[in-house]
Amino acid sequence: MKKEIHPENYRLVVFKDMSNDYAFLTRSTVESKETITWEDGKEYPLIKLEISNTSHPYFTGKMKLVDSAGRIDKFMSKYKKHYEKKA
Repeated sequence: MKKEIHPENYRLVVFKDMSNDYAFLTRSTVESKETITWEDGKEYPLIKLEISNTSHPYFTGKMKLVDSAGRIDKFMSKYKKHYEKKA
């Protein structure tokens, strides 16, 4: 491996799926201002996820609408005039 190209600040981080409260602990370099107390009683940085393997339709077999920050409304308002012209 090449030297000095890989990050050195790997540490344990908790990733939490906010749609179903599933959380897992893994090593990462991602930065976070939030922390959470894990099952072992220690505090770890917290990264909130909108979707994970426990809530993704491909893995669960269930379709679920995830509208974070009004993406659908934002899209519709942006292209509303375009669709009105066709109708």
